[in-house]
Amino acid sequence: MSHTDGHLREHTVSREELLKGHFLHIVRETVRLPDGGNATREYVLHPGAVAIVPLLDDGRIVLERQYRHPTGKVMIEIPAGKLDPGEGALACAQRELLEETGYVAREWAFAFTMYPTVAYSDEAIGIWFARGLEHRGAQLDEGEFLDVITATPEEFLGWCRDGVVQDSKTLASAIWVQNVAAGTWKLDWQTPA
Repeated sequence: MSHTDGHLREHTVSREELLKGHFLHIVRETVRLPDGGNATREYVLHPGAVAIVPLLDDGRIVLERQYRHPTGKVMIEIPAGKLDPGEGALACAQRELLEETGYVAREWAFAFTMYPTVAYSDEAIGIWFARGLEHRGAQLDEGEFLDVITATPEEFLGWCRDGVVQDSKTLASAIWVQNVAAGTWKLDWQTPA
């Protein structure tokens, strides 16, 4: 479809840095619109992230409860984290799973990439499934506090339906959990070296 998208594309004319913080990098770009006019776009540059749907041998999903300051709420989420410079997506997923939940996985399968906030960020999150879990103990980052919980697929999907789960990456993953559990979508499981 991309070959027919020329009438929709914008082209960057200039870029101005608005903020370069420890985590956030915000820019303002002047863009040329498809009709030849100009407009400004302010958005967050993001290094990318991964999120993991960890599956225990009995089918339960490993989740986290974590306070998220911008929302003022404790959220139920799948484990996730941002890519470090030069880090591959699978290596990041393996690192984050161990750090946050204490689990390592024998098998991994990439499911999909999502863009959680397309209007104001270029953040892309790669969603992975992990199975064959072995608990080795969490290694939380300094200043990171969370509870590790588990739910059956039915409980998890119910929480998504009922609004208990509000995090976008976790809600998007629920579609995959539902379809993989039903056998309608297949994952390509790999055993990393």
